[in-house]
Amino acid sequence: MAGRTALSRQRPVPSGAAELARARALLTGGPAQDAYASFRLARDLLSDDAGLVVAATRGAALAAWAAGDHAACLAELATAAGAPAPDTADDVVALVTDYLTGLRALLELRITDALGPLRRVVAQGSGDERPEALHHAAVAALALGDVGTACQVGARALAAARAHAAAGLRAAAGPGRRNTAAHHHAVLALAASVDGAAAEVAEHAAEALKAARRHGLEQTRTLAEWALARADLGQGRAEDAVARFGALVSPGPGGGHFALRPLLTPGFVEAAVLAGRAEAARPVLGELEIWAKLDLDDAAAARLTRCRALMAAHDGDAESAGHLWARALELHGDGCDSFERATTQFLYGRWLRRRRRPSQARRQLREALQAFERTGAAAWAGQAADELRAAGESAGAAASGIPPVATVAPSSSLPVTAGDTRDGTPLDRLTPHQRRIARYVAEGATNREVACRLSLSVRTVDHHLRNIFAALGVRSRVELTRIVTG
Repeated sequence: MAGRTALSRQRPVPSGAAELARARALLTGGPAQDAYASFRLARDLLSDDAGLVVAATRGAALAAWAAGDHAACLAELATAAGAPAPDTADDVVALVTDYLTGLRALLELRITDALGPLRRVVAQGSGDERPEALHHAAVAALALGDVGTACQVGARALAAARAHAAAGLRAAAGPGRRNTAAHHHAVLALAASVDGAAAEVAEHAAEALKAARRHGLEQTRTLAEWALARADLGQGRAEDAVARFGALVSPGPGGGHFALRPLLTPGFVEAAVLAGRAEAARPVLGELEIWAKLDLDDAAAARLTRCRALMAAHDGDAESAGHLWARALELHGDGCDSFERATTQFLYGRWLRRRRRPSQARRQLREALQAFERTGAAAWAGQAADELRAAGESAGAAASGIPPVATVAPSSSLPVTAGDTRDGTPLDRLTPHQRRIARYVAEGATNREVACRLSLSVRTVDHHLRNIFAALGVRSRVELTRIVTG
């Protein structure tokens, strides 16, 4: 991060104490790069005061982390680690010491050394009302998933981060804390992307991105964009999701924050495969493999195995895919994050249905639907219900509120039977738009997926499909598929 020389040329050299105060104000409410440069200038001006030099170095490390500058962050963390610990009983100083120690160990892949300090940050931050303490606790909970428990990742970690973020947002509502407030908005958007409404995700993400883009807050920007990408996945908008995720998992300028990229990879792989762009996901699996080998928890290995199953399915290796799906569920276990396990079951069931194994598909999809409903993941529950209905589960149709096909009268006053060809081929009875929908359904697409492809509402697709069934005299997707492919 450059800028110290330019900064000093643009204004008179201030006192060290004034520059340190300015840097702290920039860290919570201004551009991250300016805060970094200001902390470094303050350190030079305060070279005779060891305590303030340490404070400035710590501030520079925090600014570099916020800006997503990996090299600068590691350099400042190393410098801070080599300095004497501040001689104070201030619990905020102790929390920052643990926070920076844990971050450095995490970046250097010394996971055992990271656990204790970051665990203490989460514990202390849980009962703290100060915005910065809550900010650090939210980052620690999100980055490591409250690692004191093997399965405290995903939705359970987000629950902890959400509690910290909500309190932090209230505490940071005053002037001068725009960056802190933006971070908490981003965490709340990420939490809402699982169990909230799309409008809630969009609202929090917009607030976060407003400050993040203006002030170069890469961690905050990445969290907010992640939330929007995951909300896209929940709504079945795989193309939109893969575009957002793709930008975030790319290394270098414009990519996501370096510490968060491994956590984004599973979502990117899922979106890429569902969007028919699986080859784009292959190069990024290496970073996820490294993360999983750190052995933080079972969920990391389970996510990696799920990604491998998706890729094997794309490659047409059904035998390997089947083994990998089963292994992913074993790694999730019964006590781990139910949302992640449900996601694996949903994708597995979706694959089984397309392999024309409806009975096995229904078992996975039922369990996924129940888990999504338990965790409040309404968007994913809707997709699971769609897949269940497509697999022949009548309960799925009831859950989605769609009347059964048998209750809808044919559009013609004459009786119609499946395969009736009195007007030519059966498909001649359909409009061009209906034929297009019928072909998508015959390919295995759910109503939600058809709606995304044709830019329609799911309700509109439901209506068209009922009319298609009535016009062709069929009562199931299986019968429709036979007509379309016959």
